[in-house]
Parts: sequence; structure tokens; C-alpha cells
Amino acid sequence: MTLSTSQTTPASPSAAQLIIVIVAYKLAPMTLDCLASIEPELASLPPTRVWVVDNDSPDGAGPQVADGIKARGWHHWAELIQSPGNNGFAAGNNVAFRRALAQEPQAPFVLMLNPDTLVRPGALRLLLDFVQARPEVGMAGGRSEDRDTTPQVCAFRFPSFMSELLFHTSLGFLDRIFARHLTSMGIPEQPVQVEWVSGAFVLMRRRVLEQLGLMDEGFFLYFEETDYLHRAHKAGWQCWHVPASRVVHLVGQSSGVNERKIAPRRLPSYWFESRRRYFVRHHGRAYTACMDLCLAMVIPLARFRHRLQGKTGSTAPYFVRDLLRHSALWHGDSLALAQPAKPAAA
Repeated sequence: MTLSTSQTTPASPSAAQLIIVIVAYKLAPMTLDCLASIEPELASLPPTRVWVVDNDSPDGAGPQVADGIKARGWHHWAELIQSPGNNGFAAGNNVAFRRALAQEPQAPFVLMLNPDTLVRPGALRLLLDFVQARPEVGMAGGRSEDRDTTPQVCAFRFPSFMSELLFHTSLGFLDRIFARHLTSMGIPEQPVQVEWVSGAFVLMRRRVLEQLGLMDEGFFLYFEETDYLHRAHKAGWQCWHVPASRVVHLVGQSSGVNERKIAPRRLPSYWFESRRRYFVRHHGRAYTACMDLCLAMVIPLARFRHRLQGKTGSTAPYFVRDLLRHSALWHGDSLALAQPAKPAAA
């Protein structure tokens, strides 16, 4: 993949110890706000470089971010990398991962950060200290919250047949009985070992990247960080949620899919494609097909119950129709079983 960079002055040649990767698509003002929240944190961090990978935004966001970096004097620590196409979140991160492995051999940590986040004071230093003190921890994520500090769920178990069933039936007594199968682990107030954390704010050791290779670019958007952290889990790395390290996350601003406080929207095709790819890779096609068939029968019953109770369910519109169209019942997903590419420098 050939990369073209902006004409922004390159970052300082001093060896970076921390690489922050922000994959952005459109929304240049929001990306610049994110960078502005990072700037006051740099004094407390080891040498840090921030790379904004613009995923070929059609609204001119890339040049706007490059111009903003130059105008604000951030070019000593921040740089725009222009991706030649929009191939998804995993592909955007891989642009930076390849560069980190090839050009920053002394950087032991990489932080993935969404452009629709604002870093709270001390968040980066706290998360870095936590991981540095625990060699068995390969990845750690902090707490995302609303502007008013309302916490968001950021601690998760890996999705499963049972977790899918519990989510779509929305029966409180079943959630209580089978709590250990729920994807959400609630809102912890103390550091806790989890199975995965949101890719919006996660610190990763370079050794994890060298061992696992790149993210799977077969995921356009969604499930890519779940897949990557599942692979890390299988390789023996621990993942932790550190709630004292906090960022504001303006949920759904980047993708427009998971905006909260509004009725569920119809999910895009790539969400179902990514979901199938994840489950087939980690559980097999038969497991995934059985799960899809079960959900296709259960969800209409759950919706009927919700209507009788005058409630609005959590399942997106047309979910069953879209689920069956993209189901493992008809799609083998042989590519999902292939191993993601190893970086040349690993």
C-alpha cells in the first residue's frame, strides 16, 4: 500500500516511546478538538507522536486537519497520514501500525484513540503507568463518558450465543440468572481484568502487535477490535479496564450508527458482515448458523412481547431480515478463517 503524507512538517526525530493513532473520516473540527485535548498531556508523557490517519475523507477533512496542525504549531508531535482509500477502521489503523513497526523501533506502546474523543487531564499518563507496571497486561482501556461525566459501558466479555440471546430477549430475570454470560460487565469503579475493551481508547504493547500481526482488514467497521483482542487473549495476554483513566466519547459521531439517546437505527450491511466474520472465525460456521436461526425465531416473539407491554426493544429495525440476508446459513465466510497478514517489519 502506497502512502502519501501531508506537507505538514514531520514530527521531531527524537525516538518516540508512545505512538497515538487516530483514524479519522470526515469531521475535521472534531479531530482537531481531540488533538487539542492531547496537547496539554504531552508534558507528562514520554516522547510521543500522534498520527492522524485520514481514511480518504470526501469532505476535505484531511487537508483541513493538516492545515490545523500546522497553524497551531503542533507539527513537532502531530502528523497527518493520508490513506489512499477508505478501507475501514482496521485498514486505517494498519497504515499506522506498519509505519510504527518500520520507523519507530524504540516505541514500546501504541494507543488507539477515536477522533470523537476528548482526553481528560491525566488519562494518558495513568493508563500508561498501569500497563508499564504489569508486564502480563498486553492491552488496557480507560473509561469513556459523556460530557457531563455519565459513564459509558467499556468493560466487556466476548460475544457468544448466550450473550446474543440475552440481549435480544431483554428479560431482566434471565440477565440476572446468566449474568456471567452478558457481554457488558457493567460500570466498574476499580481496575478489573476483562476480555475486551472498546477500540475507541485502548493502549497496546508493541510486543502484542509484533506477535499478532496487523488487524484483519476483512472487517470494514465493527468487531475488528473485538477480534484483535480475542486473538490477543488466545495468545495469553491480559486485558484490563482502568476506569480512572477517562475520555469523553461522543458516541456515534464518527460512524452515525450507535448514537445513544435516540431510537435504534437500521444497521448497515457491513455491521452484519463483520458480525458474521467474527463469529465464524472464533466459533465456526455451524455455531454461527445455529445462533442466527435461533435469533430469527426468538426476536419476533420478543418484539411482540414489547408491543404488548408498550415498550421499545433494543433490537434495530429490520434486524431479522438483515440478519438472515447476511447469515452464516448461506455464507461460508472462508476468508474469515484465513490468518491476518503479518507486517513486514515484525
